[in-house]
Amino acid sequence: MNNNKLGGKSVILRLEMNTNEVHFGQVASSIFEAGGDIVAIDVIQTSQNSTVRDITITVTDTVDIGIITEAVKSLNGVRLVNISDRTFLLHLGGKIETKLKAPIQNRDDLSRVYTPDVARVCLAIHEEQRKAFTLTIKRNTVAVISDGSAVLGLGNIGPYAAMPVMEGKSMLFKQLADVDSFPICLNTQDTEQIIATIKAIAPGFGGINLEDISSPRCFEIEERLREELDIPVFHDDQHGTAVVLYAALINALKIVNKPIHEIKVVVCGIGAAGVACSKILLSAGVTNLIGVDRHGALIAGTAYDNAMWQWYAENTNPNREEGSLRDVIQGADVFIGLSAGGLLRREDVMTMADNPIVFAMANPTPEIRPEEVEDIVGVMATGRSDYPNQINNVLCFPGIFRGALDCRASTINEEMKLAASEAIASAISDEERSRHYIIPSVFNQAVVKAIRDLVIKAAIRTGVARRIPREYR
Repeated sequence: MNNNKLGGKSVILRLEMNTNEVHFGQVASSIFEAGGDIVAIDVIQTSQNSTVRDITITVTDTVDIGIITEAVKSLNGVRLVNISDRTFLLHLGGKIETKLKAPIQNRDDLSRVYTPDVARVCLAIHEEQRKAFTLTIKRNTVAVISDGSAVLGLGNIGPYAAMPVMEGKSMLFKQLADVDSFPICLNTQDTEQIIATIKAIAPGFGGINLEDISSPRCFEIEERLREELDIPVFHDDQHGTAVVLYAALINALKIVNKPIHEIKVVVCGIGAAGVACSKILLSAGVTNLIGVDRHGALIAGTAYDNAMWQWYAENTNPNREEGSLRDVIQGADVFIGLSAGGLLRREDVMTMADNPIVFAMANPTPEIRPEEVEDIVGVMATGRSDYPNQINNVLCFPGIFRGALDCRASTINEEMKLAASEAIASAISDEERSRHYIIPSVFNQAVVKAIRDLVIKAAIRTGVARRIPREYR
C-alpha cells in the first residue's frame, strides 16, 4: 500500500514481533504517535520468542497510513507482514450471492424444480402471462441497473468500476426491505442500446431501479422505459433524493412554522436530482420556486439547449427573477443545494427570510458547512452522515419498491412518491422533532413498513395497483 490517505477508514496491520526485542506497548505507542487509533488486537500465532498479531487501526482524513507503517517498521524486532484495508476485504469476491429457497436432495426434487415437472409451470405462464408474478422471482425481484456514467461523486468511471455500488444497493434492498435484486452494469452509454437492453431483460423482474446514469440522458431513458414497460421504473438519483428531501422539508416547515404554499424556494443545481426535487415540491404545493444553474436563474422566455431546463424555466420562477444565486436567494425561505461545495456564503444566508431552511446536499463538501451558519438558520441539513439531518435516499427506495411489488404496481407515480415522503416524515413524532432531528435514521425499522403502507394505499387510490393485498381489501 502506497501512502494512501484513508479518511475515516480502518486498516489491519499484521505484525510479527520478536518478543525478546520489542514489547507490544512500544508498537502501540508508535502507532498512536503517528496518528493511528487502535480499535482491535487479534493474536494470530504465538511461540516462545515471537508473536503474530493483527492490529486494527482507524485513521482520519488527515492521517497518512504510510507514516504509521514506517513508524512500525522502524522498530527493532518488528516485521510488517501485510496491510489489509477492511473495505477491500469486504469486497473480495463481491458482496452478494444467490441462495436456494429449497434444497435439491434427490431425483424427485430435481424433477420438480427442473425437468420434467417444471414444464407444467412454464405452460401455465405461457397461457396466462401474469402468473409470472406468482410463479417466478419476478414477484420480489428488482434489477439495479447502471451504465457507470455518473457514479456517486466519481463521475463517468464505467460499468466495471460501478459494480461495487450496485452490489451495495442490492444489499440494502435485501436487508432493509427483503427485496431481492441483481446488480447489472451495462457496457454501453448509448441511450437506445440501454433502453433496448433493459426492455429485453424486463420479463425476469418486478421493477427496474436505474442508478448513476448521467443527466440529461437519464431523463429520456427513464421516461421511455416508463412508457414502454408495465413494471415500475425508478431512477433513484432523481426520485429517491426528491422523496427524502420533501420528507425533511415537511418536518423543517413545522419547526419554523411556515406553510408550504407561502414559501419561496431556491434550488441550486438543475440536474437529475434538482429537477426531481423541484417537481415533487411543485406537486406538494410550492408556488414560488426558482432554479439556478451555472447560467444563473432559469427564466421563461429564454431559449435553452437543455430540453429539461426549457421545461423547468416554463414551469417555475413565476416572478421571473433574474441574476445569480446571490441575487435570487434574497428573501428565500428555503435553499436546496444539489450542486457543488462552497457555493453558498454566510452573507447569502443572511439575506434570506427569517428562520431560513438550508439543505446543502452537495457531497462530499456541502454548499455551505453547518458550522458557518448554525446561529442564523432555522433548520440545516446536508447529505453527509457526520452532521445532523442527513438527507439520504436509502430511506426511500427499499420501502417504495416493497410497496410497489406487494401491490404489483404498473408504475411509481407522483402520488406514491408524495406518500413515501409523508411516511418518512411521520417516523418522527411531534415530541421528537427538533431543528437537529427532522429525518429518521436509515436503520429505523419502522420506516420501510410505513412507506410500504402509504405507497400501497396511494397505488390503489390512483388505479395503478394490479393486486390488492389482503390487509387492504
